Amino acid sequence: MSLLSKPKIAVDRRALLIGGGVGAGLLLAWSVWPREQSMNLAVGEGETALGAFLKIGTDNRITVAVPQAEMGQGVWTVLPQILADALGANWSMVGVEPAPIGPAYANELLLRRLEEMALPGWAGPAGRLLRSWPEDARLLQATVGSSSIPAFHDSFARAGQVARALLCRAAAERWNTDWRELQARSGFVVNGAERIAFGALAEDAAGFDLPPEIPAPHPSTPRLVGRSVPRLDTPAKLDGSARFGADVRLPNMVYASVRSGPPGDSRLVSADEKAAKALRGVVKVIRDDRWIAVVGESWWAANRALNVLKPRFETRGRLADSAVIGKTLQNALDDGPSADAANTGDAEKLLGGKNVISASYDVPMLAHGSPETPGATVRISGDRCEIWAATQSATLVRNAVASAIGFPTEAVVVYPTLVGGGFGRLLDPRPAVQAALIARQMKRPVQLVWSRFEDSVHDAMRPPAMARMRAALTPDKTIAAWEALIAAPDYRTAFVRALLPGVSIDKGANADSIEGAVPPYDIPALKVAHRYADTGAEPGVWRSGMHSATAFFTECFIDELAAASGLDPLSFRIRMLRSKPRHAEALKTAAGIGGFAPFAGEVAQGLAVHETAGAVVAVLAEVSINKDQGIDVDRIFCAVDCGRVVNPDLVRQQIEGGIIFALNGAVAGGITWSKGLAQQTALGDMGPPRMADAPEITVQIMESDAPPAGVSGAAVPPVAPAIANAVHAATGRRVRRLPLAVSGGA
Repeated sequence: MSLLSKPKIAVDRRALLIGGGVGAGLLLAWSVWPREQSMNLAVGEGETALGAFLKIGTDNRITVAVPQAEMGQGVWTVLPQILADALGANWSMVGVEPAPIGPAYANELLLRRLEEMALPGWAGPAGRLLRSWPEDARLLQATVGSSSIPAFHDSFARAGQVARALLCRAAAERWNTDWRELQARSGFVVNGAERIAFGALAEDAAGFDLPPEIPAPHPSTPRLVGRSVPRLDTPAKLDGSARFGADVRLPNMVYASVRSGPPGDSRLVSADEKAAKALRGVVKVIRDDRWIAVVGESWWAANRALNVLKPRFETRGRLADSAVIGKTLQNALDDGPSADAANTGDAEKLLGGKNVISASYDVPMLAHGSPETPGATVRISGDRCEIWAATQSATLVRNAVASAIGFPTEAVVVYPTLVGGGFGRLLDPRPAVQAALIARQMKRPVQLVWSRFEDSVHDAMRPPAMARMRAALTPDKTIAAWEALIAAPDYRTAFVRALLPGVSIDKGANADSIEGAVPPYDIPALKVAHRYADTGAEPGVWRSGMHSATAFFTECFIDELAAASGLDPLSFRIRMLRSKPRHAEALKTAAGIGGFAPFAGEVAQGLAVHETAGAVVAVLAEVSINKDQGIDVDRIFCAVDCGRVVNPDLVRQQIEGGIIFALNGAVAGGITWSKGLAQQTALGDMGPPRMADAPEITVQIMESDAPPAGVSGAAVPPVAPAIANAVHAATGRRVRRLPLAVSGGA
């Protein structure tokens, strides 16, 4: 038997989501739901697995197993599109399902990044022995850091190529011809006027060995890559059949809401259980050392009773407080532990001379503000635990729950649902752990959903940061020396611990905590350093990470230097981007489509450019100041170089979504803390933009030969500095603090 042939496993099949657009069989079915979690891809009757990512049915349906979470970014479309293109499939017959947990589905790119962050640079492969590297780290499936396309593009393309070759070999056997002369197109293997459907060949194809070489598709074969094919998840979302975390319903299920103490070492002291139990719809109150939950006949009944409980907690140690956080950052800037991200030339000497310009900037903590709050549904039956969860990592959920309830990991099955916005927030497995502990006590299925208050108080947020910038200009109006000292918590440790909880890593100053801070410009003397600040508030993984802070520092300061040199912001940048042609072209493209005219005075415009996860994005923002002295963002023009593009519409959607996401942090967001609690606990308090606030957005996707890059967070970093620079153009004031306010300018 070939290694590609998989044993057939019985599955409880409900439906399969098929793409194809209006009039092409919008929703022929949904995904396999639920199914056994296995190291091998589960196959149903009439299906044959050709590798880890692909199944073909005798009905010619093609099912692609995707290990990444679908959070609206389109990964359940773009990865199947890559595979279907290489296979020669008919897109209207392609469906998708979540992949099981297994080594074939691990995010290897992310794992390499984690190794670089967590292990000493000199350690090499043996470095895992120097730290507590988890044994199952190689099973890590996680959707984070715009890594899906860079991590899985080649694997899915290869899977399609291999399957195409095997199907052609099976057809060649029937036709008694050379398989390399055959073509695969639109779901058939073609030999002149003859053709055989993939479904009729799949079982035979699985028995063939891989050929040593696989020819490229015939030039006449219709291609899917580079086209805006219909999303596979859209039809089900439109008709309401798509399943998100809170949509799960199980027989005999009850609902739970939970309340925990402030972040840190908090313990439950008291609660008025009698008052809660007296309310209609309350089933039970469950206490833990660190939290208390109410189980009810509905979630609303449970959450209402939770408020009546009036739980009190005692918290030992330091409580997060915004005033203290600000002082801690300032002290770290002055004399905190330091680690260089870049140190070239003699910046200190050059910055001791004339023509030195300095400025300070700061950004606040930012919440995730995901539309869907965290939660999970758990059913424990004997020695088996099933979990339905909207999660960015089924691996983290499985491992955490197994540890909490004392089950082996193979006895815990995770059914990932669609996610209503993750942004790093849904890497947290705590809701699933709490749901499992409650379900074990209740001896019946439990659906736990965190309230917005619980989510806000226990959100591991984008950390705050302060920057002290200095630069020396040359007589020919370029930058001779640049210094950026950035005080911030340890984002690296937060990132590693979120994804590999078993890894031992010490907090401190490190270059990873100020990712994106090294400017792309040609500057001969450069010093960029992280100053570690222990603020008492644990940071978390956030969309675009610290790029959202460091881009603000760099691109605002560059604009100030342009003004000091007497050059317009575009020309000043372009002169120093000879070694970064992608950045230069993106800037020129954004300026061109937006009609950048810095000295015309007709509109207030600002520019910024930044690279995140291999994608270069330039933004031109137009703003106006309203009668209340508020900032109205009227138009945003964006140029994107994200390498070779698989699906232009998905790129455009992600860029537009990133811009709207970034607007919140730029002009309205910012979380303050008092006595260990976030003060903005309702979604409206966090200032998300309304439809009426949304600017007109124009996105230009640039042709590029660079490798495909992720774009989920790419548009976030340059938005705030572009708006800040436009505010200066409108008012003459430099605003160096987020969220932006005209009254806070200098």
